[in-house]
Amino acid sequence: MLAGAREFLVKPFSADELTASIRQVYTRERDKQSRFVVASTAAANNASHGDGDPGSVIAVFSPKGGVGRTTIAVNTAVAAATAGKRVALVDASFQFGDVGVLLNLNPRNKSIGDLAAELEAGDLESLDTFMISHSSGVRVLLAPPSPEQAELITAQAVRRVIDRLRLDYELVIVDCPATFNDPTLAILDIADVILTLLTLEITSVKNMRLFLEVTEQLGYGPDKVRLVLNRADSTLGIRVTDVEHSIGRKVDHTIVSDGRSVVYALNRGVPFFLSNREAQVSQDIQRLAQVVAGAAPKAAGDRAGEKVTSRAAAKGAASKKSLFAWRS
Repeated sequence: MLAGAREFLVKPFSADELTASIRQVYTRERDKQSRFVVASTAAANNASHGDGDPGSVIAVFSPKGGVGRTTIAVNTAVAAATAGKRVALVDASFQFGDVGVLLNLNPRNKSIGDLAAELEAGDLESLDTFMISHSSGVRVLLAPPSPEQAELITAQAVRRVIDRLRLDYELVIVDCPATFNDPTLAILDIADVILTLLTLEITSVKNMRLFLEVTEQLGYGPDKVRLVLNRADSTLGIRVTDVEHSIGRKVDHTIVSDGRSVVYALNRGVPFFLSNREAQVSQDIQRLAQVVAGAAPKAAGDRAGEKVTSRAAAKGAASKKSLFAWRS
């Protein structure tokens, strides 16, 4: 597989299985060639119309799991596609990705793990053949179906994939894992906007403070990192103003809690933005999608030249108090 094989058989196999495998490989290669022709024609048309601007890369991240990161990423992508944007959705949680589950898509032979050989060789001509089309119009690059395949995906490979996707799509939304590793840091570096999720829980607030300190050290500007408060109307004893005081900055976007709509849609494999468009949570997602769809990508030189910005004025007295100071 690492050498570029497209199919495999387990002994003993029948003549019918061999024939079916050969036909599957032939069909995939034929489809790939036809896509190349279409892509070349589209590229020529775009060049003639002067539409060669790269798309925006939106990384959806949270320093804590269980805050609804994948759900927000999937439904934001669907909302943007419904509005007419060309959207690519990448599941960068390579060990335990859930994007395929939320969209009811099967990653077999169609994931970033199957691209390992091409990524190492720097050849991305077959990238489009490994993306799956969802009924909403979103094109999805799924995580590998087995956790051990995640080791084959390097930070450099992830950069290649996203740089290629931003040339073909207006919006590239990447669902990142809740951990810091080389591929995740590579995604955060090249992203135009990082949607960082938190909830009204003390552990989530604490992790957010730590993450914001890391973003300062990495040189991310305040416009690049945008805070999204999920389940913002939950009555858990912590107020939004308390959270903002603790982390030293305002929340940029809020999304209400609607467990009935969200969980029901998740278990059906249908994004709640499609199954319950009129719900308040869907309206919040639509507003978020409108904002990220309008995020202007920066030139490579601008991204490389970003300076470390200080939030000293915003932190002020908050930095002198503990996370739990507002309780006293």
